Amino acid sequence: MVGPGSLEHRILDETALRARFGATSPLAARKVVTSLDVFCRAFIQRSPFLCLGTQSADGKADVSPRGDPAGFVQVLDDTHLAIPDRPGNNRLDSHTNILANPAVGLLFMIPGYEDTLRVNGKAHLSVDPEILKPMAVAERVPTLAIVVAVEEAFLHCAKAFKRSKLWQPESLQDRKDLPSLTRMILVQAGEKELSEEDLRRLDDRLETHYKTGLY
Repeated sequence: MVGPGSLEHRILDETALRARFGATSPLAARKVVTSLDVFCRAFIQRSPFLCLGTQSADGKADVSPRGDPAGFVQVLDDTHLAIPDRPGNNRLDSHTNILANPAVGLLFMIPGYEDTLRVNGKAHLSVDPEILKPMAVAERVPTLAIVVAVEEAFLHCAKAFKRSKLWQPESLQDRKDLPSLTRMILVQAGEKELSEEDLRRLDDRLETHYKTGLY
């Protein structure tokens, strides 16, 4: 399937792509570092949230959110960091992708900061107790850690956040504008026989799980 838009209007090579943009600024080209310097470390220490990009052996891409108290990602040394793996839905998409293709991309965010930190590298899955124990929360040690060997890191400007107004209070939307997460997933999964009472009970169960099952 070709998809929307005619092939004659598709950009198919880097030469055609770059012809539509100005030259990369010298500073943007030079800003990449290959180790976690004092600024990268300070950003990671303040970040309670990141997005983890992975790719399967056959090229299927995936992005997964990761969050914990600020500083949850441990900087192991100048070129390695570790991300604790907390309880989830056990799909293990990121994990299986890393086993097949270790290349990963990270995007660190800090609430209120419109700048971000991008880190790219190669990852592996570790159950090393010396890595896991310092990551315990409420005395619960993560099952494993995603350890990333950093190949490049660089700070990213605030344009996307300024355009989206992501951190601005006036941008907050009413969660009631959409059905609950449970209801949407059940519809997508083809469940059509549940009553309103059943749906409310499942919604309540999810909220209880949020309170008791984060770690």
